[in-house]
Amino acid sequence: MGRRGAVPSLDQLADLLLAELGEEPVVLVGHSESCQVVVAAAQRDERVAALVLLGPTTDPRLRSVRGLATRWLGTAVHEPPWTWPVVAAQWLTTGPLAMRRLWRRAAPDRIEPRLAAVAVPVTVVRGTYDRLCPHDWATGVAAAAPRGVLVEIPGGAHLLPLSHPDRLEGLLAAVRV
Repeated sequence: MGRRGAVPSLDQLADLLLAELGEEPVVLVGHSESCQVVVAAAQRDERVAALVLLGPTTDPRLRSVRGLATRWLGTAVHEPPWTWPVVAAQWLTTGPLAMRRLWRRAAPDRIEPRLAAVAVPVTVVRGTYDRLCPHDWATGVAAAAPRGVLVEIPGGAHLLPLSHPDRLEGLLAAVRV
């Protein structure tokens, strides 16, 4: 996708995702920054029957490095300690430069206008300790979708797929295609 080290646009990533889908209707689930990719995919393809956004980003208040670091640390202390090495390994594998490029690409992209154009049901999920996806931000994201709802998981932080898989499994089973 362009020059070495370039980060594809969210629309290019959505196209890559859509190319992997079969013909049947699907529920797309995104976590953190990948929420923007699944929303972009839902805008452009009728196979997407519903969206589940886990801890969507990017809250405009987190565009500065300091703001992001402060909120990340405030969230990390509420994650189970066994998740820390998992996240550290992911970050080291991806690399700090790639993470920075991804953040610079995703941070300015506003998810709310994209959601306004999505007609399918949208479930926004956040943990009550998630400072990367605070309550007021998540409420606004859910409200931006014509059929959006907010679900909060008590005691959860940002890494819900790792820390609360049983709760997410139940929630995902309730989403109908």
